Amino acid sequence: MSIGWGVAGCGWVARDHALPALLAVPDARVVALHDLDPAALERMPVEGAHRTTDLADFLATPGLDAVYVAVPNAGHRPLVEAAAAAGRAVLCEKPLAADVGDAQALVDACTGAGVLLGTAYDQRWHPAHVRLRELVPELGTVTAVRIVYCCWLPEDWTPDGRPHDNWRVDPARAGGGAAIDLAPHGLDLVGTLLGEDVTTLSALLQTRVHDYGVDDGALLTGSTDGGVLVSLHVAFNTPDALPRRRLEVVGTRGLAVAVDTMGQTAGGSLTLYRPDPVDVPFATGTTPFQAQFAAFTDAVAGGAWWPYDPARDLALHRLLLTALDGGKP
Repeated sequence: MSIGWGVAGCGWVARDHALPALLAVPDARVVALHDLDPAALERMPVEGAHRTTDLADFLATPGLDAVYVAVPNAGHRPLVEAAAAAGRAVLCEKPLAADVGDAQALVDACTGAGVLLGTAYDQRWHPAHVRLRELVPELGTVTAVRIVYCCWLPEDWTPDGRPHDNWRVDPARAGGGAAIDLAPHGLDLVGTLLGEDVTTLSALLQTRVHDYGVDDGALLTGSTDGGVLVSLHVAFNTPDALPRRRLEVVGTRGLAVAVDTMGQTAGGSLTLYRPDPVDVPFATGTTPFQAQFAAFTDAVAGGAWWPYDPARDLALHRLLLTALDGGKP
């Protein structure tokens, strides 16, 4: 069964990562594109898709089954509610919304309409992280997960040298800065890898390098109900030329280290220490975005179960925003 996809929000992530991934999924067809900016619509390299700045027109596109929502965080709720009312399945970018109230409302809208809702945590689909999940039992009793996920994001950042609306540093549209943008991936990964979620969390926010009204760095610490300690260092103030992406899972019989896996490509390395290091191979032919879209397409078509409950994603969102509210510098 072929599934018709629409992309709502045609910024650089949708253009450079989501769209190529969708086009690579055999059972997915991109039938519609929506953005308030006509220029953004025209930059999307796909033939035959209906392009419109009107949301109702977009949702009425013949053959539209699922919508990928990639607008700024504050715009998630109205778009998801409209898609749910139209009976379309929704894959919504993380974080679910700029605040907890909007996140709760959009989850309720999809639940009430009986449509499938997924959060686009693409890192759970990285092939190194899939392999790491299989290796966790070999580590013994897991005691800690340590994550560094950083990048360089000045106010005038642009993905391609052209003028760019860097909404991720706009508090009104993003709801925060580095922490709300990057920490959701780490929180989701802990639960995905271990099978138990972070349930306590505190945060220290930083505004040290960039002067743009939101945090440019954060340190978050917490634990799971089972007692696994978790630390996340996320930042917009780490130059890209430096080592800045590392995931460690520590156990009583071993240590797994993934380097440069947290990103949009399927690259990086995975090493298992017990105690001598062994390089662990993993497939690199499928990007995290492609694997995510393939799984969601299969779920919309009824060929598989989507294993991630939106109520769980909402709980993680609430946990994060509560911690950030108490960690302001």
